[in-house]
Amino acid sequence: MENTPYSIAITDSLEEILPSDWDALGGNDDPFLSHAFLHALERHDCLGDRFGWYPRHILIRDQDQLVAACPCYVKTNSYGEFVFDWSWASAYERSGGRYYPKLVCGIPYTPATGKRLLALEDREDRKALKQTLIDTAIQFTREHAYSGMHWLFTDEEDTALLRENNLSLRLGCQYHWHNDGYQDFDDFLSQFSSKKRKNIRRERRMVSDQQLRLDLFEGPEISDELWGLFYQFYIDTFDKKAGIPTLSLDFFKEIGAKLGNRVILVMASDETGYIAGALDFASHDSLFGRHWGSLKDYDSLHFETCFYQGIDYAIQRGLKRFEPGAQGEHKITRGFLPTQTWSAHWMTDPGFSEVIARFCRQEEPLMQEHCRDLFRLSPFREGAAPASHTLPESDHE
Repeated sequence: MENTPYSIAITDSLEEILPSDWDALGGNDDPFLSHAFLHALERHDCLGDRFGWYPRHILIRDQDQLVAACPCYVKTNSYGEFVFDWSWASAYERSGGRYYPKLVCGIPYTPATGKRLLALEDREDRKALKQTLIDTAIQFTREHAYSGMHWLFTDEEDTALLRENNLSLRLGCQYHWHNDGYQDFDDFLSQFSSKKRKNIRRERRMVSDQQLRLDLFEGPEISDELWGLFYQFYIDTFDKKAGIPTLSLDFFKEIGAKLGNRVILVMASDETGYIAGALDFASHDSLFGRHWGSLKDYDSLHFETCFYQGIDYAIQRGLKRFEPGAQGEHKITRGFLPTQTWSAHWMTDPGFSEVIARFCRQEEPLMQEHCRDLFRLSPFREGAAPASHTLPESDHE
């Protein structure tokens, strides 16, 4: 990049970046942005040729200090992104173009909203640094003839800056739990309609009636034996769905050791021992549900392990929200309300860029209406939905 006071580099590994330098940009809070999480993916065979993720992280230094960065990956497929663009790829290739490889900024296999343009909080030139990250990513994409550059699950600040750059913004919808200052789980349920409240209590009672026990472990408490058991559950989930398990046992062990209490493992047992588990991650104000698996089928065990235990945990620790992962309209009736998510897209080909821009403009009001329709499934009594939850206004009202 010319005409910039910064030193800019692209690296294919975080190996030579000090964890403290990287984490100062955002990883001290967000577990998925942490050096430990991203480097463990690189170290333990979760990326590369098998899965089509190739690190190309953008680094900006002011003299010798790392002041900004962007976690980027060259992709040779769209697997593990959760912003579904297969129809874009098909359309571009039918027109004679080559959609892959492309460049993405996001967290592999992790559909969680967060910072993507990382810059030190105390810098007066923070916005300029973020702008340089955007410009560098686009230039890198153009120079290597990638089809496009994509920023996935951006937070409010980054979304606003990407919009200022006239990129194509795409609206998505997930289901998040928002803490309205609940004192305990019963206080949370008291905001539900009578029918929906009874259903949740029935599901929780069913787990107890089946003589199932739930144990919660945080990072340092998770032994290699527990990780080994959970890994069996994790693999079994993909076997049942004919999917591809991308995370290795060594990856789980490493993040458990390095991320401490930001890693939460909920394990369920019957009379034979542990038979199911759910893995969550925590920041200072949010909980993120990521992986689940079970070797036996028990009524309502999935809901208890993946949802209700997490809500309990979030209430006890005063966390503001709980993101249980992508998709799943069944989450709504259990207190996870439709919540907008954003991604931003820049395409190298000018003609295809206009096609994508038009697609995003036309899709957005439809997605807004979809979210508003889904909100009708809310279990909350009228006027009792969390005050912190907002839906986009309809363009048609």
